[in-house]
Amino acid sequence: MKGTLWLMVAALPLCAQPKLLTNAKVDTRSASAGLDQIFRAALNAQPQPAWIGYAVPSTRTYNLGCDYVNRSDFNQAGVVHLEPPDQAVILFRVEANTVDRIRALSPDCEIDAGGVPMHWLSDVQPAQSVALLATFVDQHMNNFNGALSAIAMHADPAADQMLDKYVAADQLQSLRLRAISSMGNQRGRHGFEAMKNLIANDRDEKVRERAVQTLANSKEPEAVDLLISIARTDKDARVRSQAVGELARKPGPKVLNTLTGALADPDEQVQRRAVTALQQLPDGQGIPLLIQVVKTTRNDQLRKQAMNSLKNSQDPRALSFFEDVLK
Repeated sequence: MKGTLWLMVAALPLCAQPKLLTNAKVDTRSASAGLDQIFRAALNAQPQPAWIGYAVPSTRTYNLGCDYVNRSDFNQAGVVHLEPPDQAVILFRVEANTVDRIRALSPDCEIDAGGVPMHWLSDVQPAQSVALLATFVDQHMNNFNGALSAIAMHADPAADQMLDKYVAADQLQSLRLRAISSMGNQRGRHGFEAMKNLIANDRDEKVRERAVQTLANSKEPEAVDLLISIARTDKDARVRSQAVGELARKPGPKVLNTLTGALADPDEQVQRRAVTALQQLPDGQGIPLLIQVVKTTRNDQLRKQAMNSLKNSQDPRALSFFEDVLK
């Protein structure tokens, strides 16, 4: 049986270790004199591999949820947290005096350190955490580098400022795309406005497509209307197509009207994306329109796609339609 060390501590103060930390050799160091200095000291501490961790105030996100725990090498349902945490645990794996993995977790997670040292840093200032994580962003193509997503979790204006830098036009496209995903998903109103600006003004088609994709995750009330506007009026067919596809996740009368219009878009790829979106709408909302496409379109490929969508839906209305056709 594994030897385990359980630390049951309060989660509210920034200095607090995770409530459930197992199989860890823990030492605690204060970052009150500055995070960078104490982090670099821990980075060179022996033995290694080791982990360095701390907690910061977090945006309220279910992406940090942790409803399952490991018991005797299999997962069991743990405590179900109905509301997301207001802190994030930031963890760095260290080997050969180098960070090779960065993770952001809920403080409610059960964390197994694998028997290696855990250098826990207390008194960490969020802005200093953002600045530290930014030093690892240029390694964003490496496996398990979660620096960008960890920055996005911070409930601090420094995170917005840093992500603004990474979505700017002077950055590498690959970095911009990853930063857009992190920013739009986690940064609330600021993220929404950033996506809106990129869609309206950026010259990179892939950047605009990614911003549309990310916009669909926004909880801002204007997000659906903006997606509808893009699907109807954007000058770029690929961007219109992306917006049409994302509308499948936003059912409602306005969306149905927009998808109906997209079936008549001058670009065939937008039309095909609209058929796919109609198939994906919940509760069979798109079935009547798919039947109408089969009956009225002059495009053989579009008719074939709509028929396949109806066949795969197993909807009674689709089955009835096919029965009528075969009579």
